[in-house]
Amino acid sequence: MTTEATTIAAAQNAEIAHPDTLAIQTFGFWIYLMSDLIIFATLFATFAVFSRSYAGGPTGKELFDLPYLLGETLFLLCSSFTYGLVMLAVHDGKKKRVLLGLAVTFLLGLGFVSMEILEFHRLIVAGHGPDRSAFLSSFFTLVGTHGTHVTFGLIWMAVMMGQVAVKGLTSPVQSRLLRLSMFWHFLDLIWIGIFSLVYLMGVV
Repeated sequence: MTTEATTIAAAQNAEIAHPDTLAIQTFGFWIYLMSDLIIFATLFATFAVFSRSYAGGPTGKELFDLPYLLGETLFLLCSSFTYGLVMLAVHDGKKKRVLLGLAVTFLLGLGFVSMEILEFHRLIVAGHGPDRSAFLSSFFTLVGTHGTHVTFGLIWMAVMMGQVAVKGLTSPVQSRLLRLSMFWHFLDLIWIGIFSLVYLMGVV
């Protein structure tokens, strides 16, 4: 057998021994998202239990500023739309459009986190921190956990902007952008649940 034939045979055997790496990574990330979903489901259940445990303190109707929260929600939902455009640009191989889309998505996500921090600051300064009641403790834990995830998503996004700029739209970079897309849209879905169950039901 010639050297070339031996090399081809070895490569074919390697492919059989090592399944598609992208598929494995994507599957692994789905498992991570499901574990994250369990965490959020637990936090939602905890909030549901303590949603009326005010301990003589303020209720959601007294605390939540719905127009402000609608603006906050708009930032995050728009960032989900712009990330969708990013993935279309990735599919088309448009590096500059990918970088522009990531930058816009990052700014929208940053706006969301900034508004959430201001909301928390306003509540704590007014004496309505997580130690005030079980309701507020579960509220800060649920919303704060989501905000922390968004913050890590922004850090990941900044790293990906650097990788796209330096390495281009290579296969590994595209794979990471896909997983970031899954993560970002997952956080949007969680926020819709928070906005509906925590804020909207809180002001009713």
